[in-house]
Amino acid sequence: MQAFDTDVRDRIIKLVKGILEQNSLVANITPSAKLVDAGLTSMDMVNLMLGVEAEFDFTIPQSEITPENFQSVETLERMVSTQLQPANAA
Repeated sequence: MQAFDTDVRDRIIKLVKGILEQNSLVANITPSAKLVDAGLTSMDMVNLMLGVEAEFDFTIPQSEITPENFQSVETLERMVSTQLQPANAA
């Protein structure tokens, strides 16, 4: 399970860095760093949400699209892992 979590985290960090690069920003993204503090705007958050959906091939349920879930890589990772659990159990 640890490798799965690391993979999810790495993929999310890559998405965040990609969005920052589009804005000509560079930041050291740690799992607990606040994404807003790293430079992501509300529009970037929408792009991140769409990127997460495309990267992990699932639609984020409306109930999960909350500021809390998009605070940091850690909170995003937890939400993605929770959403992918039923698929992994099958």
